[in-house]
Amino acid sequence: MSKSKRTSPSPADQEANEEYVVEKIIDSRINAAGIKEYYLKWIGYDDKDNTWEPEENLDCPGLIAAFEAERANKDKERSKKRKMNSTPTPDMKGAKRKNDEKKVHGFDRGLEPEKIIGATDSSGQLMFLMKWEGTDEADLVPAKQANIKCPQVVIRFYEERLTWHSPTNDENKAE
Repeated sequence: MSKSKRTSPSPADQEANEEYVVEKIIDSRINAAGIKEYYLKWIGYDDKDNTWEPEENLDCPGLIAAFEAERANKDKERSKKRKMNSTPTPDMKGAKRKNDEKKVHGFDRGLEPEKIIGATDSSGQLMFLMKWEGTDEADLVPAKQANIKCPQVVIRFYEERLTWHSPTNDENKAE
């Protein structure tokens, strides 16, 4: 049994320093004084009676070890997911932006380009605003990259914007 000496969940109904049985450890934290505490669910008590207790008051090493092992596994999984999803793309000047470091952009997303919805050269380099299949998001991608990775999408973009000029009567007379 995992027991712990603590003040009762409802001090008005119980004597202080009674022993209670820990059902499970829900969370942990380091309090303002630097002491590790665990958020506990007590056997025979409702969730509203859960309490934070200092580690030194607890006599449930098995529950603590299991909780810490589970937390370590979750942290390891989160770290793996972050590494897999955080291939930062340098911006146009080659520097990383703080809030873009974890977000993958452009062709690095592994999505198929659907269409080019615009173009700009405001950075000094021709960039296409690319819409991706299966998402409403769009990214700026270098035109040089798009020309290589999706030439048909680039051709379609230019074809949609072509305007044919038919000679007028005045122009025909001048010839």
